[in-house]
Amino acid sequence: MKQFILKVCMMLLAVTVTVACGNGAQKGDNAQEGAQTEAKAKSASNTGKAKKTKKKNKKASKKKSIFTPPSAGAPYEVLLVGGEEDFRTGAVDSLYNVLTDDVAGVAQSEPCFKVSRINQAGLSKTLRLCRNIIIINIDPGQFSKAKFKYSRDVYAAPQLVVTIQAHDVNQFKRFVSDNHDMIIDFFTRAELNRQIDLLKEDHQIQMREEVRKMFGADIWAPAELTKVIKGRHFVWGRCERFVKRVEQELNIVVYSYPYRDLNTFTEEYFVRKRDSVMKANIPGPTEGKYMMTTKGFNLVSDEVVHKHYAQVVRGLWNIKDYDMGGPFVSVSRVDEKNQRVVVAEAFVYYPNNPKRDYLRKLEAALYTLRLPDELDLEKFSYDLDEIIITPED
Repeated sequence: MKQFILKVCMMLLAVTVTVACGNGAQKGDNAQEGAQTEAKAKSASNTGKAKKTKKKNKKASKKKSIFTPPSAGAPYEVLLVGGEEDFRTGAVDSLYNVLTDDVAGVAQSEPCFKVSRINQAGLSKTLRLCRNIIIINIDPGQFSKAKFKYSRDVYAAPQLVVTIQAHDVNQFKRFVSDNHDMIIDFFTRAELNRQIDLLKEDHQIQMREEVRKMFGADIWAPAELTKVIKGRHFVWGRCERFVKRVEQELNIVVYSYPYRDLNTFTEEYFVRKRDSVMKANIPGPTEGKYMMTTKGFNLVSDEVVHKHYAQVVRGLWNIKDYDMGGPFVSVSRVDEKNQRVVVAEAFVYYPNNPKRDYLRKLEAALYTLRLPDELDLEKFSYDLDEIIITPED
C-alpha cells in the first residue's frame, strides 16, 4: 500500500515538473533570452580536442531505486544553469548557441535541443528533476583546465546532469566551441538510447515478423507504424495521420542489395542504389512519379554500430516532379553471413512543421536492427556507444 501511494505521489510530481522544465525555468531570466541561434554547419570531423570512448558498466548505471522519481520534460529538452557572472560574460550564451544549432539533415531551421536558461540560484528541487541538466562552473581557484563531467540519475531517472568546468570564461568558450559536435552528439545519443529502451517494451510486431521472414534479421519499429507493405527485398512500415489538420507520415523501410566491395559505400553508389529501390517500391501520387534522393543535401558519415562498420546518411527526399518531400536518415550495414548490405531507413513527411522529434524517434529504431549473425549472441547491446568528452592533457 505504501508503494502504491508513493507511485501516485511521484506521478503527480512528474506532471508538475514537466510544466516547470518547459516553462518555469525561464521566469525572471527573460533578459538573458535574447541570444540568437547561429547556423554553423560544422562537420562531425571538426570536434576539436575531444575524443570518443565507451562507457563501462553502462547497464549497471541504468538501475534505479523505487524511490527515485521519474524525470520530467520532453525528449531533447535541456535545462542550462549558470551563475550571474556566467550570464554577464556570455558563457551561458556560448553554450546556448551550440545546443540550439540547427539539426543536421533537415531542410528548415530547427534547433537540436529546446533549451531553458536559469540562474544557479533558481535551481529548485522541482527543476532538479529535469531529464537533461547542464551546469556551468567557472572558478580560477579550483580548476586549471576545462573538463566535461556527468552523472546519471542524480535527482530523477532517466537523467543526465552534466557539469562543464573551466579556469576562466575564455577557456570555457574555447572548450565549448572546440567540442561543439561532441556536446550535441552526447545528448542526442543519450536520448536515442532512451527511445531504444521504450521500443524494447513496445514495438511493431508485424513489421518485426516480416523483417525476420525476409531478411532473417530483427528490428523494433515504433508501434504506430501499423501499415506494413512488402516488396522485393523490401519491407515498409508506415503511419499516415493528420495532426492539427496537417498530413503527417512516419516511415521506416528495410531493404537489401548485394555487397560488392568497399566502393559500395561511396555517396554516389548509395544515392544510385537508393533511388532505384525507392523508384521500384514507393510510387508517387500519379504514374511516372516516385521517391528520389534530393541531390546536394546528403551528409555521409562512417560510424561504428554494434561494433561493426555502418554508413550513416542524412539527407532530403522528394517525389519526382511533385511538391512533396522531407528528411531521411539511413543506416547501411554489411551482412557478412549473406554477403549483402542491409539498409534500415527512416523518413518523415510533415510539411511546414517541426520534424526533429519524429525523425529522431524513428532513427532510434534503425539502431535496433540485428543482422542474422547477431540474433544468437548471448550478449548484445542495442545501445549506441556513448561519446565521452575529455580534455587533452
